[in-house]
Amino acid sequence: MIGRLNHVAIAVPNLEAAVQVYRDRLGAVVSAPVDLPEHGVTTVFVTLPNTKIELLGALGADSPIAKFLERNPEGGIHHICYEVEDIDAAIARLAAEGARILGEGRAKIGAHGKPVVFLHPKDFLGTLIELEQA
Repeated sequence: MIGRLNHVAIAVPNLEAAVQVYRDRLGAVVSAPVDLPEHGVTTVFVTLPNTKIELLGALGADSPIAKFLERNPEGGIHHICYEVEDIDAAIARLAAEGARILGEGRAKIGAHGKPVVFLHPKDFLGTLIELEQA
């Protein structure tokens, strides 16, 4: 069902400092920040030859990233994102198998303008999984 690795997301307490690490120290191509109020995050993408790194900053006190940073003040890996050919079919199959679909159980538009859904980490080896329509 899953396709290629789309990105690895890292929650960071200071988005500009994180951008400097990737852009200035590591020489990476880094996007401009984009606010995603529906998800409560500000995202920056680091483009690599084979995938992307998504740097996540909290957008507001109710942000899931703010809650993550309360538990992990230095930041850290937040989730991994895989592409799927048909997100609705993937949601239906996973739900039928007992996997917990976070949010309202249906896809929302994500940072790439495509439908995404998150899967509960307790169902996936302790890892928060994002699925994105390919």
